[in-house]
Amino acid sequence: MYICHVLLGETQELVPRESSCVFDSQTDLVKDLEQGAQIIVTPEDALYGWKFSRETIFPYLEAVPDPEVGWIPCQDPHRFGHTPVQARLSCLAKNNSIYVVANIGDKKPCNSHDSRCPPNGYYQYNTNVVYDMTGQLVARYHKYHLYSEPQFDVPEKPELVTFNTTFGRFGIFTCFDILFHDPAVSLVKDFHVDTILFPTAWMNVLPLLTAVEFHSAWAMGMRVNLLVANIHHVHLNMTGSGIYAPHAPKAYHYDMETDLGRLLLSEVELRPRDSPTYPAAVNWSAHASAFRPFPGRKNTFKGFISRDAFNFTELSENAGNLTVCQKDLCCHLSYRMSRKEENEVYVLGAFTGLHGRRKREFWQVCTMLKCKTTNLTTCGQPVETALTRFDMFALSGTFGTEYVFPEVLLTEVHLSPGKFEVLKDGRLVNKNGPSEPLLTVSLFGRWYTKDSHFISGGISNLETTNLLISTLLMIIALQIL
Repeated sequence: MYICHVLLGETQELVPRESSCVFDSQTDLVKDLEQGAQIIVTPEDALYGWKFSRETIFPYLEAVPDPEVGWIPCQDPHRFGHTPVQARLSCLAKNNSIYVVANIGDKKPCNSHDSRCPPNGYYQYNTNVVYDMTGQLVARYHKYHLYSEPQFDVPEKPELVTFNTTFGRFGIFTCFDILFHDPAVSLVKDFHVDTILFPTAWMNVLPLLTAVEFHSAWAMGMRVNLLVANIHHVHLNMTGSGIYAPHAPKAYHYDMETDLGRLLLSEVELRPRDSPTYPAAVNWSAHASAFRPFPGRKNTFKGFISRDAFNFTELSENAGNLTVCQKDLCCHLSYRMSRKEENEVYVLGAFTGLHGRRKREFWQVCTMLKCKTTNLTTCGQPVETALTRFDMFALSGTFGTEYVFPEVLLTEVHLSPGKFEVLKDGRLVNKNGPSEPLLTVSLFGRWYTKDSHFISGGISNLETTNLLISTLLMIIALQIL
């Protein structure tokens, strides 16, 4: 673990050479890796922090060339201008014989003949770079789906970036990209990568979108390794990194109590598709569409998760079979509690439609969740602790999409590796005895072809306040079986 303080003062005057402060500690960290890690992933925004304007980020930007040029910045740091950050990253990889993945800022000159050219004459991109064991730049990715990042531009189209190693084929994208088809799904479905590298600055949103919850579910739903390095900044609700395999998490860390980061180290399978334990393909609607819904409940009510209006029905008994529908999505649940806590209420919910304020992404969600209090109007609000255990649960839905991500979240925002599975007919079921106390059991579907058409650019920046950031970095290191 190491800490790099990025100071954004009253006037946001930045000193470019301070962006290198992280690497001395990082080098010490890598030297301490005695267990044979072959690739290390660092978070989005780890070197500079955030809350920039286009002008204040510019001193930090470097020209990042196409990897086809065959450049080793450690050996030739001035080939593409002033590139101290890239030179240090390259030397870090070269001197330690390890692949290094980092998130930096790229600048590309443009001119008045380009109608999209910004006023300062440069495109500015949120950029991931990868250096191999010789220090050579082997991959460059410009983030497409920005989130409150006015300092950066959107590339003309999503980039599908892969690179090959002796230990597998890798793809790479950043943070908000994971919620969209391109580049995330295309890299797995069309380019057949074994592992996704994922720097992120992820803000946790209960009950469905905490980092460890959604990222582990995405790895399982897409049946691919996912290496997630998240910023650790508890005051901004940012924590949660992990190494996720197609069948279960290998290692993860979630900590909202301290300012301490952590190095995660784990082995994953070289090419998971060739493994005898590789999960079978799932028909997510097979079970739910094959039988009549359970008898309807008269007490179905509307509630909200964020701004999405769900239809809910209460789990009023210790055990039962429930169905709740919204439009063409019906969610079916069979369950049995070990004991029903008197001061805890659970509901089954269904939502299908365009998500949130922006009405941009089309979601289909079936979820069983704990309400914040016994008042049903609190169902869907964030809650972090629970006492109720379930002997059995089986959740399914009549999904119209093949892209569904199974989530099980335990009390105090822990995952549940080895305690649930997805059957080939689309049922999410528990296994290996009673569960630990449950917060949510969800099937999170993304129907990409029903997304609203838009000009990418992500979410606009609505805040102008300056920020003093103590950036606590979570690093992911990978061993290969």
